[in-house]
Amino acid sequence: MRSDINVANGEPVTLEIMIEATPETVFEFFVDPRLMRRWMGGHADLDAQNGGRFAVDIGDNHARGSFLAVEPPERVVFTWGWEGSELVPPGSSTVTFLFEGKDGGTLVRLIHSDLPAGEDIRHTHGWNHYLDRLTKAATGIDPGPDPHAEGQAVMHETHAGES
Repeated sequence: MRSDINVANGEPVTLEIMIEATPETVFEFFVDPRLMRRWMGGHADLDAQNGGRFAVDIGDNHARGSFLAVEPPERVVFTWGWEGSELVPPGSSTVTFLFEGKDGGTLVRLIHSDLPAGEDIRHTHGWNHYLDRLTKAATGIDPGPDPHAEGQAVMHETHAGES
């Protein structure tokens, strides 16, 4: 179950998904580089502590930021942006994941804030893709190859009006 709560230009991306795994299990997929790679990115460098490095490579796209809060198993907050992007440079937006035990599983709430107008739609598409992959990985199912991580997929715009 996923619900797209708020997707308007310049508004925070807010998504929810229910995963049939404990909050402790789901939380580890955000702080353990080996588990992160199972659902997002071919390379992950995660120093999951306040101020620690957040770096995930998705094909030729490099998401960079730092951890702002790591509170097992309830919350992970990190800054986010793309190397080479003027619209969403590294560390320019904030991603919050909240994990709530519910009905024998985990309700995962994503809030991606501080995005410029128009980037909320692009990031909603990307987060929906990766939340689907997380749901599989966290329940022990191989999500398979990631089409976003293969080849020259562009995950961000480098300049206003240019991709």
